[in-house]
Amino acid sequence: MKDRCGSTLIQMLVLNFSHPFTSLQIAEIKRLANAQIESVVEIKTKLDPALSFAEQTHALVECIGLSSEEWQTESLLINLPSFSPVTALVLAELHGRIGYFPAVLRLRRNSNETPPQIEIAEIINLQTTRDAARQQR
Repeated sequence: MKDRCGSTLIQMLVLNFSHPFTSLQIAEIKRLANAQIESVVEIKTKLDPALSFAEQTHALVECIGLSSEEWQTESLLINLPSFSPVTALVLAELHGRIGYFPAVLRLRRNSNETPPQIEIAEIINLQTTRDAARQQR
């Protein structure tokens, strides 16, 4: 698929570990990523606090159903869960499967609207951040 300027758009798979997106949020993700969204995979992240979060998170990521090859070749964008221990575990699982840190979404509340709306603030390339930090060693 091509954009308005004739450039080829990336087909992107969005893994959503949080609240469902609105059509406006999806449009903003497409604009920021300059990509066509192949699909949005909704992953329910309600975990049982009496059980191992590591095991439950592994099961969540496993249920996405991508093959080893797909993990390593798909263009992925991640909307992380908001609970920090689960976020850390999701990132560890994904890094182990894809071999690098994925790009993630940052959302923010738009308080100019009533009721306040959640908007897509930016896409953060975690691997770029990691690589820059490596230079400080």
